[in-house]
Amino acid sequence: MLYHFWKDDLSMPFEAILLVCTFVLAFAGFKIFAKMLPRDHGREFAVNGELSQGKPRGAGIILVTVFTLCTALFAEMSVEMMIYLALIYGAMLTGFLDDAAKVPWGELKKGLLDLVISAGTAVTFAVNHSTKIGFFSTSFTIPMPVYIILATGLVWMSINVVNCSDGVDGLCGTLSMISIFLFTRMMGLYGSFGVSSAPLVMLAVLAAYLWFNCSPSQMLMGDAGSRALGVFIAIMAMQSGRPFLFIPFVLVMILDGGLGLVKLSVRRLTHSTTFMDGIRTPLHDHARKLKGWSDTQVVIRFALIQLILGATVLFMVARSFF
Repeated sequence: MLYHFWKDDLSMPFEAILLVCTFVLAFAGFKIFAKMLPRDHGREFAVNGELSQGKPRGAGIILVTVFTLCTALFAEMSVEMMIYLALIYGAMLTGFLDDAAKVPWGELKKGLLDLVISAGTAVTFAVNHSTKIGFFSTSFTIPMPVYIILATGLVWMSINVVNCSDGVDGLCGTLSMISIFLFTRMMGLYGSFGVSSAPLVMLAVLAAYLWFNCSPSQMLMGDAGSRALGVFIAIMAMQSGRPFLFIPFVLVMILDGGLGLVKLSVRRLTHSTTFMDGIRTPLHDHARKLKGWSDTQVVIRFALIQLILGATVLFMVARSFF
């Protein structure tokens, strides 16, 4: 909508208006509607899980709703973009309904819903873009069916690792902001910005959320926010034209949440009770329980690792362009 008034001159004033307006709207949304959210019951096996008890949970419904509305307001819209917004909102709704349920949904039900959303995202991208993948200064094209299968796996993994990293006040939001910022810079270097102003909108909404979620948090995004963020980050990885960058740009969340998935899967398949026995998962619980890190130390140290690693890879990729 408003994008078309500035489409011939997308300069700093437009970006500044976008960021400020989105932040203010998101801040007001969290402030006004948080009281209507379901309350967290605490997490029995999580470190300091009892501290979350009674806090508004499922703030992702506010986060994603404001993101969707502001993206429609500020970004260049297309059928592709509308499908992405619908899929992101769908991921949020599945997470919110699970958050609000008296009995948590089963893994099979959530896994199948994640698979449908992941496949829909992969097909939408493949139909609208080339399946050429860049790797530093080289590139290669893969058949569309193969790309769709691989991209579906990427989105599914992103949903789950981002979701698993949501366990420390401010951690998921901070790491997501870093990953989105890195992909945004990558798109600027590569000359492709297929998701328009959406990354800036998401950064502003996350900034407003972190105002309330920094330790000690006043509200929690829950699965409603983390699953939607996983879809968005995966879309950015594909839109960058270099989906392999998902690994270094999201590595801390991959290790934090992904190791738990590996540990659980191997133990179930092999019936082992000792695999990765010395590592508590997710890793943020390992750092707090076994290393004695505070919540703030976990967030800052994990964020610094991700920022330094991501920036290093970004500079290396940038040099390959010239």
